[in-house]
Amino acid sequence: MYAIAFVAAVRSSTELTGLEFACLQRFARRRKRSGDIIGNANGAKRQRKTGIGSSSKNGEWDGVSGMEAMEWEAEKMSVAVATPLARSVAEQAVGSSVYHGVRTVTGFGDSDAELRAALTDAVAHDMGWRRRITVTGEDRLRWLSGMVTNHVAALEAGASNYNLVLNAQGRIQGDCCVWRGSDGGLDLEMDEDQREAMVAHLERFIIMDDVELKPRDGWTTLGLAGPQAAAVLQRALEIDLSAMEPGMWRSTALRGASETGVETSLETSVEIRRETGRLSGHWELWCRERDVWAAWRAMEAAGAFAAGCEALERLRIVEGMPAFGVDFGGDTLPQETALDEALHFSKGCYLGQEIVERIHSRGQVHRHVRALQMFPVERDPEAGMELSRTDAAEKSVAKVTSVASVEMDGARRWFALGMVRAEAEAAELQYAGGSARVLRGAAVWMTKSKETE
Repeated sequence: MYAIAFVAAVRSSTELTGLEFACLQRFARRRKRSGDIIGNANGAKRQRKTGIGSSSKNGEWDGVSGMEAMEWEAEKMSVAVATPLARSVAEQAVGSSVYHGVRTVTGFGDSDAELRAALTDAVAHDMGWRRRITVTGEDRLRWLSGMVTNHVAALEAGASNYNLVLNAQGRIQGDCCVWRGSDGGLDLEMDEDQREAMVAHLERFIIMDDVELKPRDGWTTLGLAGPQAAAVLQRALEIDLSAMEPGMWRSTALRGASETGVETSLETSVEIRRETGRLSGHWELWCRERDVWAAWRAMEAAGAFAAGCEALERLRIVEGMPAFGVDFGGDTLPQETALDEALHFSKGCYLGQEIVERIHSRGQVHRHVRALQMFPVERDPEAGMELSRTDAAEKSVAKVTSVASVEMDGARRWFALGMVRAEAEAAELQYAGGSARVLRGAAVWMTKSKETE
């Protein structure tokens, strides 16, 4: 009884996903049986997307011991479902991790090498945490346009765009991509750890509308990243992708069997979508779960290096791409994320639009998610660190939310994302053990160093 009451209280006061809630139920019951009392519920929230590179000082979470944190991670691993690719490459993989609500491959032996390949060549990686929800019914376009922040009604067949989903107060409830099909069909694409809450939020607003949300089961996703990603796809699929702009998608077939010797099923149809990247090219390849091994082999045979979620997470941070639930969440306003590509200011009404428009036309927000470069002296940077101005050290003006390092040109460089006060964005920043500065462009670090500016 205690365990049920505890997890109910925790879920009502936090933003736990369905996976985390199931883990917490089991965790609470086990600790109750052993006579222990569970500490601060914030410990259950920590590292909700991934435990990679974001643990707090001394390996402990807020109010939770290192041992409890390890038990929590083990509980997540036991509940999370492995992706189709993770099951297929288990013998080649080095470790597995819970990432975006699923169990996937941590890496293939050398995370630094995988990250370098993603920045300079091409890597194939799992994206089996992505989910597609098909929106059906006569009112689907009008209804969906009123639920997301971008102009989905203007999408042409074979196009997609990035969206935020808000509540009536203009606070972000999640992010997703909307796909438009040749038949006028609409799909929502989102991460597994957002799916349950997102669908529940959207369904609350299906009242008198002819709309139904249906999961697109039986499909999974691979990703390709890097400046040579398009060339790899072209070789593997034997098609020309030069006309595909970011956001465009198309259906094709996996024709790699004759060239690579990969055995495929009789009907190996795939869908490819070009994503928007800031340093590297990014592509998605959707295929039937039964065909994921054939598609993976085809990407490798066409020249892609294999990469795991650790390198992928580091790439995200180095590129300066904020993630929902990590760098921004349910208390964040859209303009605070600097994700301008998700907003359209003349599309018409949608949930939360009044707040977004008021900020756009009358005022400004006082903080933003920003990309940071970190310069450790005595201590490596960590997620959760507070930053202050060098000329006002007693006042916190920023909080680091994600941290990653990359070894380039014989030196290790550190990058981060964080929520920064607007008045401090041009200032020199510091933390206990080093300094930091806001990056003014995603690729500025590749050509300049702090010393040469």
